[in-house]
Amino acid sequence: MTRRDGSTAVFLGIEAGGTRTVAQSDGGERVRREFGPANLRLVDDRQLERHFRGIAGAMPLPVSLGIGMAGARTEQDRARIRRAAALAWPGVKCHATHDLETALLAEPLASPIPRSGYRVLVVSGTGSCCFGIHGNGKRSVKIGGWGHIIGDKGSGFEIGLRALKAVVFHFDHDRKRWPALGQRLLRTLALNEPDDLIAWAQGAGKDEVAALAMDVFAEWEKGDRIAVDILEGAAASLSIDATACAQALGAGRQPVQFILAGSVLLKQPRFASKLTREIKKLWPRAVVTPLRRESVWGAVELARRKFGLREGALRLQRPPRPPARVTAEAGLALSPTEERNPASTHLDRLPLSQAIDLMLREDSKIPAALRAERKRIQQAVELIVKSLKNGGRLFYVGAGTSGRLGVLDASECPPTFRTDPELVQGIIAGGQTALWSAVEGAEDDRLAGARVLNYRAVGRKDIVVGIAASGRTPFVWGALGEAKRAKATTVLLCFNHRLKIPRAERPTLVIAPRIGPEVLTGSTRLKAGTATKLVLNMFTTLAMVRLGKVMSNLMIDVKASNVKLRDRAMRIVCAVTGVKAAEAEATLEKADWNVKEACGRLGAMPLGFGRVRF
Repeated sequence: MTRRDGSTAVFLGIEAGGTRTVAQSDGGERVRREFGPANLRLVDDRQLERHFRGIAGAMPLPVSLGIGMAGARTEQDRARIRRAAALAWPGVKCHATHDLETALLAEPLASPIPRSGYRVLVVSGTGSCCFGIHGNGKRSVKIGGWGHIIGDKGSGFEIGLRALKAVVFHFDHDRKRWPALGQRLLRTLALNEPDDLIAWAQGAGKDEVAALAMDVFAEWEKGDRIAVDILEGAAASLSIDATACAQALGAGRQPVQFILAGSVLLKQPRFASKLTREIKKLWPRAVVTPLRRESVWGAVELARRKFGLREGALRLQRPPRPPARVTAEAGLALSPTEERNPASTHLDRLPLSQAIDLMLREDSKIPAALRAERKRIQQAVELIVKSLKNGGRLFYVGAGTSGRLGVLDASECPPTFRTDPELVQGIIAGGQTALWSAVEGAEDDRLAGARVLNYRAVGRKDIVVGIAASGRTPFVWGALGEAKRAKATTVLLCFNHRLKIPRAERPTLVIAPRIGPEVLTGSTRLKAGTATKLVLNMFTTLAMVRLGKVMSNLMIDVKASNVKLRDRAMRIVCAVTGVKAAEAEATLEKADWNVKEACGRLGAMPLGFGRVRF
């Protein structure tokens, strides 16, 4: 279908949930992109508008929109969505609803179900609920969906929470034997002992608890009795809610199509089969089908209907797009980090001793590559010092290895230099979970990178260092873009000297050492990771030296939080003041183990004492 101006009509569907937002266009070339989460109950009007503007900037201009959004319960909610959409897509028709309706529309009617029949969507992901609709669309019923505190029976959250409660219950009542499921949970959470679960649970978010459902399913496959009990209860709860929803629709004994959706049901086929059996016990004429198409296609169908068409009524052809300009996020193959290293093409056949020599030779090239960037590294340190002296903060932002190294360097500053944890912050795509396991798609979410700095209230006094081995990571560029908008100083550390950055996106400073390709192609935890660690070491260490937190080569602001560090603090005081160990220890006790204060009490004022306080 071609519009009057000669352009091709495009329909855009958007499904926004608590985990992610998916946008799908249809009309000629199909474009699908993922964005950050957006539950209507958890965003204000400004954030909603900004979320939609980000989607609008990344997707083709549509003639009509269909938006299904978690948390949209009332007509007032739907009006909010339409108002925000009108600001992002002026003049474009929009149908707004909740994400349950879009999911139902994405799944075709099952053949035994008459067109005027009954359908019930059974959702179990992080949360859970059931949504039923009569075939004519005039009647709908929702059961569940009350949130993880008072509802969400049979959800990933409830499964994870029941796992935590069950393992400690069995630990208390089974002669203090820590069960197998509990062992798996400790491994997943990188905790050392059961008592550590108390603090973790107090600070854990809904998604973090729900992620533990994967461990329950893994132990279920092994026949673990605790896991079996948990999942039998989850299936029973979901089947009761699903059939109650059908009953509330007035289906009586008629056939009902039950559609299974959500990550718990779609990614765990054995559990979905169990639920199917439970539903059929309660509703013999049930036809149970999984959601075979992404529910965002239901939003696309709503966009078509808003335009006056139904699926299959037209197939649009779009003229080919002009070649895209290579930007900071495109052309990954151009990065040296993705090239094959000719020196290691026989890595799989080398004797172990030669392979070790090869890796050491490649690592030995790093210092020279960093030395060639010495002036830019110096500039970065000077910018960091300037920001911190002016009351600003240093943020490291990265994904994967780069993000973990940023978090590591930031976490070392409070004990080493007695800084406030707010002063140097590490941000990793995917959050805490990504510190020890991969979070799918996290690094590709540019909007999430922007949001995380917005939530940290980054401003003109701050400095943001984006770390991206290839120089292309969308999450990092989203953060750098938000930092530029907020007038903060920006630095990009990457290992791609070929990177072409549009002037509007260019950071204050770009550091791109030429370390060459990795021994293991694309594995940037190797040379790129080592080089990143060296550079970050220089950033914070030399910045803190300039801020008066080091005298000679002594950590005069070390936080003496354990026996080893207390011993170090005593030796520092002895070296600075010349007193004996006993006097140094006594003075440190009086000074609450503050090295600078202890030195001052003993009449020796270290260089820079009192110059800058954090």
